[in-house]
Amino acid sequence: MAHAGAIRIRHYRIPRASQMGRGAAGNPHSHVEWTKDYLAVLVGILGTTISPYLFFWQAAQEVEEDRERGKTTVAQRRGSTNLELRIAKKDVITGMLLSNVVMYFLILTTGATLHAHGVTQIETAKQAAEALLPLAGKGAYLLFTLGLVGTGMLAVPVLAGSSAYAIAEAAKWRSASLCARPQRARKFYAVIAIAIVVGLVLDFAGFNAVKMLFWSAILNGLLAPPLVVMVVLLTSDRKVMGSRVNSLGMRTLGWICAIVMSAAAFSLLAFLR
Repeated sequence: MAHAGAIRIRHYRIPRASQMGRGAAGNPHSHVEWTKDYLAVLVGILGTTISPYLFFWQAAQEVEEDRERGKTTVAQRRGSTNLELRIAKKDVITGMLLSNVVMYFLILTTGATLHAHGVTQIETAKQAAEALLPLAGKGAYLLFTLGLVGTGMLAVPVLAGSSAYAIAEAAKWRSASLCARPQRARKFYAVIAIAIVVGLVLDFAGFNAVKMLFWSAILNGLLAPPLVVMVVLLTSDRKVMGSRVNSLGMRTLGWICAIVMSAAAFSLLAFLR
């Protein structure tokens, strides 16, 4: 999209919902390609769905909630009640369902607007906002900006916080918690600050933000399979879980997930050699 004529999305007709639905349900052109680009996108999608940082963030937040309920020691936090497990299950299912629905419609709408008219290289947020022009007209940029600000306010604390939790657990720092005051957890908050500053520096340095997001998603997809395997092994071990081990169905789904993600990751690495 180097020239202006390639981005006149405002004159494009948005397809009808029925057309988009039929195309999404049974597109005769849908196929699997054993190419580097196809596998990179597949690994990236898997990496954004089951991201390594979510393992640290989810576990850390469960501990934070226990601390808020007065369980300040490891002994007090050992084990979970049926109610706590039901709440955690609803939390995970709801979050994963909604995030994947949002991702699906992002792919569907950009495919129906940008890709349908030959726009396949998106390098800036402005270009991504063009997908909203058929819906919002000149307000597309404002709408996209509000979306970026909203997702940023959600994502920045989660991503920076996950990094801090992961490093704190590896280094065995005490008082590493968002509930602790900065004076009591200086190293923990220093990691959060450094992570945010590095992100700002990369942005102002002129790096392509879209490409960085894409390659970070691929990196997540490559790093996630070993973590998935570890989670399945731990949650299936009675010495660790006691009577709360995974059911046969959950173990089967866990191993299927690990196999699919591992196969995609190894296939991509084979093409990159």
